[in-house]
Amino acid sequence: MASVQELNQKIARESALLRAIADEVKKVIIGQDQLIERLLVALVCHGHILIEGVPGLAKTLTIRTLADVLNLDFQRVQFTPDLLPADLIGTQIYNPATATFTPYLGPIFTNLILADEINRAPAKVQSALLEAMEEGQVTIGGESRPLSDPFMVLATQNPLEQEGTYPLPEAQLDRFLLKVLVNYPTRDQERAIMERMANYDIPRVQPIASAEQIRHLRIVAETIYVDPKIKEYILDIIFTTRDPANTPLKQLKSLIDVGASPRATLALMRCSRAFALLRGRGFVIPEDVKAVAPDVLRHRLILSFEAEADNITSGQVIDQLLARLPVP
Repeated sequence: MASVQELNQKIARESALLRAIADEVKKVIIGQDQLIERLLVALVCHGHILIEGVPGLAKTLTIRTLADVLNLDFQRVQFTPDLLPADLIGTQIYNPATATFTPYLGPIFTNLILADEINRAPAKVQSALLEAMEEGQVTIGGESRPLSDPFMVLATQNPLEQEGTYPLPEAQLDRFLLKVLVNYPTRDQERAIMERMANYDIPRVQPIASAEQIRHLRIVAETIYVDPKIKEYILDIIFTTRDPANTPLKQLKSLIDVGASPRATLALMRCSRAFALLRGRGFVIPEDVKAVAPDVLRHRLILSFEAEADNITSGQVIDQLLARLPVP
């Protein structure tokens, strides 16, 4: 059994690697620090991430750059209304010369796959993708084929245009570990983007990690200590979303129709551990939980008609919950 000193050294080493990965990505990407951190959290937690933001905020460039830094395979699929499941997962192709079927593997057989504008594809395509996310494998011609390890889906949504889209059902949204909102850069950040990108001279990044190192990061993240009081705090957050009437935050009852699932409980603890590792700590503190809670919960709460009528967002409800709930 490893000593405390050995564990601390291992955590410090893996934390330094995560920071180095983030710094390398930031050589290209300006002003998206939170997105970069959440991508690393999802990667460490073996989860998938839904990214929402208007066009032109470097979502695709960020993910492609991360793949280069991690030396992983990357595929981008533009989701459109005429996309078929076979275009994503693959199919069987008949060879008349040999009278046999040959499997064609789709773009989902990669490490990082960007599902661009996932809400533009019909439900059967979304279901094929989400099944692969949950099972870690796909079935082609009756044969199950495992996906790459690591494997992560990064799906984007455009919040502006809703015509001709197929919004993801709440039950399917729950399969994403995190939902991250990407905002505009500040004026200073946009000036730096102008100076760096004006001549299409995008800086090159160096691969500084590997698939094996990512798998090791996940093992180390599982050793991060979570105190029983922190676990109770996580449960307090989740159960307040389910039954606010029996908590000190009774005023939330009129705003929430359906609270977070047990999957959210596990996601919140896993992400808190990964965030603590990113910060170089071998234990979780309440600030870690509060940092990741909005991204873990915002797509898992179903708000009431009253909340929607008052233009109250799930993010505002979560902020209110975290501000008023007692912290251990």
